[in-house]
Amino acid sequence: MAEKDLSGSLDALMVDEKDNVAVCLHNLDEGTEAAVRLGKENFPVTTAGAIPRGHKIAINDIAQGEKIIKYGEIIGQATEDIAKGNHVHVHNVTD
Repeated sequence: MAEKDLSGSLDALMVDEKDNVAVCLHNLDEGTEAAVRLGKENFPVTTAGAIPRGHKIAINDIAQGEKIIKYGEIIGQATEDIAKGNHVHVHNVTD
């Protein structure tokens, strides 16, 4: 299977290299190879389920109890293991 060219597309955004989530810029369907941007570089993350615009996608595996980092800041803690590509929201994050 040919690898998707991510140079021109943008599906989700990371602001800080410490982030373990990215914010989706539009609705993403399950199985989408999302182009995630950090700085000037894009990298792929395949969605494990549908993720609404404005919600977060895990850009790597996040263990239960691990801090959720968005925009370089801790915004919560994982209440369960969250696999890369999964939706990160109130159902699996606590203050």
